[in-house]
Amino acid sequence: MKRVAFHTLGCKVNQYETGAMEKIFEDRGYSIVSDSDVADIYVINTCTVTNLSDRKSRQFIRRVKRQNEESVIAVVGCYSQVSPEEIEDIPVVDVIMGTTERNRIVDLCEMAKMENKKVNIVKDIKENRSFEKLEIDNVNSKTRAYIKIQDGCNQYCSYCIIPYARGPIRSRGLEDIIEEAETLSKVGFKELVLTGIHVASYGKDLKNISLIDVIEKISQIKGIQRIRLSSVEPNLIDEEFMKRIVNTKKVCDHFHLSLQSGSDEVLKRMNRKYTVEEFKEKTDIIRRFMPDAGLTTDIIVGFPGETEEEFNETLELVRKIEFSKIHVFKYSPREGTPAAKSKEQINGKIKNERSKTLIKLSEKLTDKFNSRFIGKKLDILFEEENSKNDHIYEGYTRNYIRVKSHFDKDVIGEILEIDIIDKDGEILIGK
Repeated sequence: MKRVAFHTLGCKVNQYETGAMEKIFEDRGYSIVSDSDVADIYVINTCTVTNLSDRKSRQFIRRVKRQNEESVIAVVGCYSQVSPEEIEDIPVVDVIMGTTERNRIVDLCEMAKMENKKVNIVKDIKENRSFEKLEIDNVNSKTRAYIKIQDGCNQYCSYCIIPYARGPIRSRGLEDIIEEAETLSKVGFKELVLTGIHVASYGKDLKNISLIDVIEKISQIKGIQRIRLSSVEPNLIDEEFMKRIVNTKKVCDHFHLSLQSGSDEVLKRMNRKYTVEEFKEKTDIIRRFMPDAGLTTDIIVGFPGETEEEFNETLELVRKIEFSKIHVFKYSPREGTPAAKSKEQINGKIKNERSKTLIKLSEKLTDKFNSRFIGKKLDILFEEENSKNDHIYEGYTRNYIRVKSHFDKDVIGEILEIDIIDKDGEILIGK
């Protein structure tokens, strides 16, 4: 049996798409092996969010070729979409694909091998107006499954390359989404995560449909007990949206709203489409409907021109909102974006100091949020057994706190009500 190995960089959407490509190869008689094994074909699914992501992709391409000099190397994803000429310049690469036409990957790899020539099918992503249907079979797990419902982004934030890598927004058809959700329910999944490049824009390219319609339809599927949203834009949140998701009784009370900065001036330079006041209003609406909601976010420190005062505005807003967790990123210029051309780049030492300050605050807020639930009963979806401790199982609350608890039997895939008795760092301890 022919062997294929995958290496995936980047986001959950990339991971979903790798799973779909694995299924395509399996349906054609290939065996999936580890990327550290000898394989006939290596597929590198790339990320291009930062210049470092590009470098990691190039390093891995050269590494896997040394594992089997006769192998076919296929490079797909965002990096090859944005910079196909850079991939062309790497001699060991045989197949270059962007973020479309992945259903052709087996044929293209076999063609490159048979004809002993490099194949490049990258096209202008701006011309793409249809959602590419990819099927996935997640039967290796029985806890949480991802469903990609949307692709592309029209936001053009000044620091971000993704609209150039993914193209304009394209929404997946509702019937197609429901069909996959029903399949995942039948094989045992209890929680579905709706994901995409810009999930909040779902339906804007279709007629008379939006994200809430998808959520309500999935909530009616027997066996699905939890629906979780991946990162969404704050502009999605309003009273009507919250009323409808609460009525489903299945949407998890966890929202990842990307703030990026707590300064209106920095948000303008970033080309974000909201003000600090508007963002705060959205978090207030969420907590009015879901008082125990976990609110997580992304924040970039050291964006070009960010003053000490503007950074302090971010700290002030973070304290007001009291996020349950913050993902802190030091601004890294991404070639090809407007922000990278700015002459007001921030010194690396200042970025490091601001990052440390914000991370320290984030840790305090996480501890405060998690401590609220000690002494309470929470529903946990158990996902795995602790690798170091037999009979210690770990999973997540609806509001996305990790919990561990001792059981004498295997509870993976079960949702159980647990007494929270203590905490161990950022993990709650249940009984």
